[in-house]
Amino acid sequence: MKQDVRILLLGEPKVGKTSLIMSLVGEEFPEEVPPRAEEITIPADVTPEKVPTHIVDYSEKEQTDEVLRDEIVKANVVCVVYDVTNEETIDKIRTKWIPLVNGDAEKGNKVPIILVGNKSDLRSGSSMETILPIMNQFSEIETCVECSAKNLKNISELFYYAQKAVLHPTAPLYDPEDKQLKPLCVRALSRIFYISDQDNDRILSDAELNCFQKSCFGNPLAPQALEDVKTVVWKNTSDGVQDNGLTLNGFLFLNTLFIQRGRHETTWTILRKFGYDDNLELTDDYLYPELRVPVGCTTELNHIGHQFLQRLFDKYDEDKDSALSPTELKNLFCVCPYMPWGAEVYMTVPTTDKGYISNLGYRCQWTLSAYLDIHRCLEHLGYLGYPILTEQESQTAAITVTREKEVDLEKCQTQRSVFLCKVIGPRGTGKTAFLQAFLGRNVVSKGNPSSAFSPYAINTVQVSNQEKYLILNEVDVEVEFLKASDAFCDVACLMYDTSDPHSFDYCASIYKQHYMESNIPCVLVASKVDLPEVKQFHGMAPAEFCYKHRLPPPLPFSSLLLDATSKNISTRLAWAATYPHLNGSDMTNTSFWLRVALGSAVVAVLGFAIYRAISRLK
Repeated sequence: MKQDVRILLLGEPKVGKTSLIMSLVGEEFPEEVPPRAEEITIPADVTPEKVPTHIVDYSEKEQTDEVLRDEIVKANVVCVVYDVTNEETIDKIRTKWIPLVNGDAEKGNKVPIILVGNKSDLRSGSSMETILPIMNQFSEIETCVECSAKNLKNISELFYYAQKAVLHPTAPLYDPEDKQLKPLCVRALSRIFYISDQDNDRILSDAELNCFQKSCFGNPLAPQALEDVKTVVWKNTSDGVQDNGLTLNGFLFLNTLFIQRGRHETTWTILRKFGYDDNLELTDDYLYPELRVPVGCTTELNHIGHQFLQRLFDKYDEDKDSALSPTELKNLFCVCPYMPWGAEVYMTVPTTDKGYISNLGYRCQWTLSAYLDIHRCLEHLGYLGYPILTEQESQTAAITVTREKEVDLEKCQTQRSVFLCKVIGPRGTGKTAFLQAFLGRNVVSKGNPSSAFSPYAINTVQVSNQEKYLILNEVDVEVEFLKASDAFCDVACLMYDTSDPHSFDYCASIYKQHYMESNIPCVLVASKVDLPEVKQFHGMAPAEFCYKHRLPPPLPFSSLLLDATSKNISTRLAWAATYPHLNGSDMTNTSFWLRVALGSAVVAVLGFAIYRAISRLK
């Protein structure tokens, strides 16, 4: 909404432009009227809409055509004043003043016009019969007000309508020639309808209408008022009311009716409550509320955010299978101007056997979004109506900014629930297979609707009986791993191929370059252990290297034994990230790791032994 309003009064000489201004300001008819009134400013606290209003007079004798053109450009609304007793001043509205104001303007960019019939005290009847054809000819005319500067009739109303034409404009909402809502208005109101339809039955029930009413206007509708609204819609539409509720078409019709009856402010109140500006675009203040994230801190969804997203999941999980099919996911994001999640999401989070996004996968993707790109996450929450449905000031209420990591290290504990692990190794090591194993599937898992690549995988891991989110980020070292900031994470997973003699040397180099002197814990993973092991061309064996640098021994991984190996590794990674202060001390202690994941480690070792024994028998 505009921060101030500039009203310009135009019209033929002697129609009473200056008298109208002076009567408004002095609250009485002036005995002496100057040729032109000076520009006046009415403070915000005395205007109906609480917005400062500037009123500008025009005198043909005192001002040049150039000054007039400048004033028209600056004006938010123009009041064309005519004398109700003088037909010639009425004719000039059509032939002179409206062409002068909007002659070159394109449709939709015209300055709104208020017609003002002054000197109504000198005429017994109304001039509206003469004025109506002009109003029908020019769509930019908002309304016509007959008034009298002499007896102060409708003076305040005149300037109220002028202010209203600026603050609650018709042009963005409604096409008076086609007598229907404009496409952008339909799009905005449709989004509002879908957000307000909390049970996803495509109908606004009485309860949903009252929630909507209270959210926008502060109070619910009385039961009889609700019935009256539905009756009006039912009488004027064929499909506006269904199952005693309001359909989308009924909702759109109701707003069309508001506008046609001059109640634009009702529709604008709704639109602005849901974040829209005068151009029917969501404002930056709404989509991107300020959130300060100091260096060393991260962002996570808090319980309020998770509760909102769970309600949204339940709303669109129409078949109640605890998963979102592609159609259900598309419906969930129908209030967004684009699809926030691409095909890569199916390679990033846990999915069902059918390849649908599971409830866990849904939570994981939102957690990943909040961690990696908080501003985009806030934007998506805004599209979904978070501040309206939760009655919070903004989407930031759904986010927790964690304390600095240095403080966690000092206190030897963390309050974080989301951790980032960089998975680093030469190409061909099996990093992608490792990420997919973390999600419980092979690289070419059946059922996924897309084979799109994702450098991320996120899942939950239990640490000390608490659920933590672990993000694995596959790093293509040769392309991306160029500077120290690329190495930053909560835990590093250095992966080498046991069947490639050059593989470990690469990991050792990365460790010495980026992690040896840091507080970031490292876990080494020996991949492809189902293949014959070869000696690594490094100065010392991997186990010796780990012993020397006080690292845990390399953990075996094979994509052929998913459950046994990947669970053990992900548990160790999560523990290392959660307790980074143990890096280089208890982390190398065998008894510590036995406490972490004894069962899965034993299964892994036995699994490999059995696998190799069977291979030799073939």
